[in-house]
Parts: sequence; structure tokens; C-alpha cells
Amino acid sequence: MAGDAKKLQPIIIKRIKKGGHAAHGGAWKIAYADFVTAMMAFFLLMWLLGSTTEGDKKGIADYFSSPLKVAMQGGAGSGDSSSVVRGGGTDLTRSTGQVRNGDVQAQRSTISLRLLKAEQRRAEIARLEDLRRRVEERLAANERLAMMRSQILLDMTAEGLRIQIVDEEGRPMFASGSPELQPYMRELLRELGSVLSGVPNRLTLEGHTDAMPFPGGQRGYSNWELSADRANATRRELLAGGLPEDHVLRVLGLAASVPFTPADPRAPANRRISMIVMNREAEERALRGGAVPAAELPEAELPATEAPAGSSPPPPIR
Repeated sequence: MAGDAKKLQPIIIKRIKKGGHAAHGGAWKIAYADFVTAMMAFFLLMWLLGSTTEGDKKGIADYFSSPLKVAMQGGAGSGDSSSVVRGGGTDLTRSTGQVRNGDVQAQRSTISLRLLKAEQRRAEIARLEDLRRRVEERLAANERLAMMRSQILLDMTAEGLRIQIVDEEGRPMFASGSPELQPYMRELLRELGSVLSGVPNRLTLEGHTDAMPFPGGQRGYSNWELSADRANATRRELLAGGLPEDHVLRVLGLAASVPFTPADPRAPANRRISMIVMNREAEERALRGGAVPAAELPEAELPATEAPAGSSPPPPIR
């Protein structure tokens, strides 16, 4: 019996199951997800930096360097500011920099003012050209004055329309060494006064002499006084012809300081009267006491003029 019991004893077999990679588990999946998220954030940041304007970048940098200072100045986060970041502007759909409305208005005002001045300049040049045409027509209509046509020079300068009356050999405008006008000169000046009264522009009158010393210069009366007296005698005849007195702004005696023919300072043509119908800019400079520049208008805006045959070219613009 004992032998049989021993023979029937059950045999117990223990089987040990081994779990593969039990030490790793699913932790690698979490690490991989973190890596992908970081890469997405990195590429998103790079795309944003590439599409951001310089003004926005500067605003962002200023904010992160001193956020409290930017907020107090009305930058990002401020209720008074209409832009997200200072420098970004109001239109967030724009990919380029924007400017303030005040700057735009100032630029438009400046452009409008320049256009207005250019238009006024063109209108003034047209008015002076029309005046020159009327002067020429008035001279041509008078037979006696037509004989003096070679002594009358008209040209456009930086100051306006210049009308010069020069002496010719044997046909002077004034008595020798005197401011007394010749009769034909009186008639001419009164005709000019009638024509010039029709424009609002003011005049500068200049008297010029040749370089011959005045005989009585040692007693205090020289070519300076003589040229000023001749310019004033011209002014009186223009007023007699109808020119309003307030149209004359300056009366100058320049003696022989600005010769018409520098190569021959004693030539008769140096003895002349110059009347300048001033444009608005020249008039404003004269009222301020400013000097006239060598050339104020571009050459393209100065109409070409021709001097009468046999006369010297006009002196440089003063």
C-alpha cells in the first residue's frame, strides 16, 4: 500500500512566463510625442519670424526687454493703443510697415503746397509773358516809339520780366550828365506806365551809368547820385502814365557797378534804365530784405528770349 501511495503522488510542474521588454514599457511613445511637439513649435516660430516685419520685431524685442516701460508708453497690452505691438500699425493684415495717420497727412499737405506753388509759378510766368506781348504790341502801334525798338530789351529773369532801355550813340535817354529826360523818353515811359498799371506785380527801378567819371564828383555828386536821380525821374514819368504809386517797390542807383557790356565799360549801352516787374517770390524777398539768388527758376521755366539785332546780350541774372 505504501508503495502504491507513493506511486500516485501528483507531479506539479511550475511554468515561469517571461515578459519581454518589461523594463521599457510605453515611455518611449511619450518622449517621441514631446519631440514632435517641440519640432512643430520650432518650425512655427521660424515661420513667424520670417513673415514678421522689422517694425514688429523691434516692438517685440522692446516689449520683452522692458515690458513695464512699453506698457506705460501705450504699447502692447495698453488700452489706449490701437496696435498689438508698437510699430505694427493698425492693419494686422499688412505684411509691410505702416506709418501714423499724422505723418501721412503731413506728407500730403507738403505735396499739395508744392503743387500749389508750382501752379502759381506757371500762372505768374504766363501773366508776365502776356505783359511782354502787350508791351511789344503797344510799341509797335506807335510809330515814334517803334523807332526806339532797338533800344528796348525784354527778357525773363529769376526776378520776373525785365524791361531795359539803353542808350544808343546819338540817341541818349537823358541830357548829358543830367537826370532830365528827353521828350521821346517821356512818351515811352508814359506808355509803359499805362501798360504796367494793368498787372498787380510791383516794380524795381534801376538806374545805370557808364564808367566815365562824373565831372563834379569831387564836390559830392557822382555817378551814384546821377543813376539814382535818373531812376527816380523814370519813376515819376511812369506814375504820370497811370502806374499806381504803390506798384513801385524799390528805386536803385547802381552807377557803373553792373555794366551791360563789361568789355567796354564806357560804351553808351551801359547807360540804361532797368525796370523789373517782379514775381511773387522776388517781391517777398525784397520785403524781407533778402538777397536775390543767382538763379531762382529752373532753366526750363525761363522762356528763351532774343535781343534785338545789333545789341549786346543781356547781362547775367542778378
